[in-house]
Amino acid sequence: MPQSLKSAAPLDPGFSPAVRFNRLYVATAKESGRAVPLVLGLERENGLVSRHETLVLPEPTEHTLRYVERLVKILLWARGGWRVWFGGPRAIGEHIARSYASTGERRFDVDLMGRVYEQSFEVVLTDAAAVPAENEAHRSIGGHLDGCRIGFDLGASDYKVAAVKEGEVVYADEFPWNPKDEPDPQYHYDHLNGALKKAAAHLPHVDAIGGSSAGVIVDNKFMVASLLRSVSAEKFDRAKSLFLQLQREWNVPLEVANDGDVTALAGAMSLSANGMLGVAMGSSEAAGYLNPQGGMTGWLSELAFVPVDYNPAAAADEWSGDRGVGALYFSQQAVNKLLPAAGIAVPAAMGLPERLKTVQDLMAQGDPRAAKIYETIGVYLGCTVPHYADFYDFKHMLLLGRVTTGVGGEILMTKARDVLQQEFPEIADRIALHVPDEKSRRVGQAVAAASLAAIKK
Repeated sequence: MPQSLKSAAPLDPGFSPAVRFNRLYVATAKESGRAVPLVLGLERENGLVSRHETLVLPEPTEHTLRYVERLVKILLWARGGWRVWFGGPRAIGEHIARSYASTGERRFDVDLMGRVYEQSFEVVLTDAAAVPAENEAHRSIGGHLDGCRIGFDLGASDYKVAAVKEGEVVYADEFPWNPKDEPDPQYHYDHLNGALKKAAAHLPHVDAIGGSSAGVIVDNKFMVASLLRSVSAEKFDRAKSLFLQLQREWNVPLEVANDGDVTALAGAMSLSANGMLGVAMGSSEAAGYLNPQGGMTGWLSELAFVPVDYNPAAAADEWSGDRGVGALYFSQQAVNKLLPAAGIAVPAAMGLPERLKTVQDLMAQGDPRAAKIYETIGVYLGCTVPHYADFYDFKHMLLLGRVTTGVGGEILMTKARDVLQQEFPEIADRIALHVPDEKSRRVGQAVAAASLAAIKK
């Protein structure tokens, strides 16, 4: 199924946008007159269920299996779930059940979903009519700026903290760290607690603390987090309860959310608008969503693992082992991936943040090789916004993170808007792309996080 683009990715000619394949497959199935319904139900905690309905050809052909397997993967990481209800052709469902088994090709996803929801993952084969009805959550959170608050944002290469008094930032700073290589949870606790104390020194007292962090967070507990990748299973329970320990020490309301959801909240607060998908391009891709009613859905929105490129030769993610997933297209990892094609050599031992800084410095000098990297990521983005729009109802997309800063970030955004207008004009007309100003880019997450917890009266 050819995926020709009017706007090819300069440094990645094999880029095959997921949205093109998916839409072409469904259109072909409809035109055949032989399409049958496929209903997928993603069951999460407390009986919550997301549903997705589509059409497929009944035979388990290569294109059909690719379409359905990638669709299941997208839905798992966008919505989340420990049980997949598969209401469609049995032969296709059996392929999915084999792939998403503890010994199957997608065992990484099976293991992670089991850990997130603390349930054994399973695929249930049934017919379309028997898939459970949709049962979604809506939780209003954030927007509280009264009193004296501290907000923090934990990333893979740095963490930020802000002191906020009656909605005004009185202190903000960021600090480097290397959490993913540290096996002792005390390292993570000491760094964060030290930053909170620095922020508290700029306030007369502390009424509430709010946090933003990479990873899957449920009830203020880490369920899965790349920041804790080196923490052993024996010590993970302690690391998992890091925020609960902090709450006990500080004895004030404390609320922590996934950094993507806080990105979306930051956008909604700055634009006074809902229906917001927030994407932070940092050490990985973090994403979050506020629905048109301004509520958080409880969806995972771990778009770092969502496939965006169906090129079978696409680079593989080092953690999941899957190819073409978002982390390698919208983060420092994307910049690193494109360095060889751009002809930019860096020392093998150089870390991702330093590699990005090298590209930013070259960009500031007007180096055309660096510009090609940002143009390529802009093509990725322009072709992925409509892909996300097939699974999220949003009118605004806010982009944050170090990759979006500086002259390179401007090139990235301009290219993305051009691609949207040229390739997907119907999406360009209804979805606006936004970037915050430079100050908000640096500390906007921490400030929005500070607003998460309501002060007990």
